[in-house]
Amino acid sequence: MRFDLSLLSSLPAISRSKGVAWGAILLAALLFAMPASAQALLKPFKDDLFAYPALLSAEPNNVYRVVDYRELRDINERDQVPERRVRANYVTTGVRKVQQDLVLKTDAGTIHHVAVGRTESAKVITLYLHGQGGSRKQGVDDFTFGGNFNRLKNLMAENDGLYLSPDFTDFGDKGATELASLIGHYAGRSPGARIIVACGSMGGALCWKLAERKDTGAEIDGLVLLGSLWDEGFLASSAFKRRVPVFFGQGSKDPVFPIEKQEAFFRSILARSKDYPTRFVRFETGTHGTPIRMADWRETLNWMLAQAVRD
Repeated sequence: MRFDLSLLSSLPAISRSKGVAWGAILLAALLFAMPASAQALLKPFKDDLFAYPALLSAEPNNVYRVVDYRELRDINERDQVPERRVRANYVTTGVRKVQQDLVLKTDAGTIHHVAVGRTESAKVITLYLHGQGGSRKQGVDDFTFGGNFNRLKNLMAENDGLYLSPDFTDFGDKGATELASLIGHYAGRSPGARIIVACGSMGGALCWKLAERKDTGAEIDGLVLLGSLWDEGFLASSAFKRRVPVFFGQGSKDPVFPIEKQEAFFRSILARSKDYPTRFVRFETGTHGTPIRMADWRETLNWMLAQAVRD
């Protein structure tokens, strides 16, 4: 377990001045008391810029929140060129130094993907799966979607993590098999790493397929659905039985996947298990791409990492 040793400076003076033993005992007690997942929490990165705007409403424990979204503020004022280039203060491009465009050859086929951060011995692995018409380049574009992918890249790089943005053949079984091979490869190079899979739009079909597979269903530690779809099969999956956390972000005016159906699916999860680790953020007046732009990655990932889903 990782622990902030600077906390030792707050120990009573008697503990520090009369020998190391007292400090060691207290430190051991603190470590024992902390949940195992506390070691994986991500450090702040531009939190003030990427925090949610004012909340219009919220249910206890932030299980369901309605966020005030305004296009004039959250796109036009945030972007230098609306929807094409965010203002410079939202991005830190030095992360490109640890970004690689790679090719992995597996039994499932050749997988082109971009990797950012530690390709081995990573403490957390986050994947982003694009939607229809996208590619691996979408998930590493520093300037589109309000700089939110740049923030995700930096969060992984600054916290000994790995971020993956892959290409895949389709949104069906073949694509899922390719991604399972990719996940298995990097999980093998980073034993014990938490694995979070985020899916935008149609990419959600792959999130659900990975959750329902026996191999990846036992490996993944979180699912992030952004402007995406639903799948009742998840309720019978090994991931559901393991209580893998699920986050939903959806625009209230999404013309592709109606928010009413996604909200109904979210509620069906809680109906099965009232304390299931799931959260829903509704971006009021937001459309299809809004959650990809507006999701607070650090808050979401830290919440997921704080859930002890692994034996």
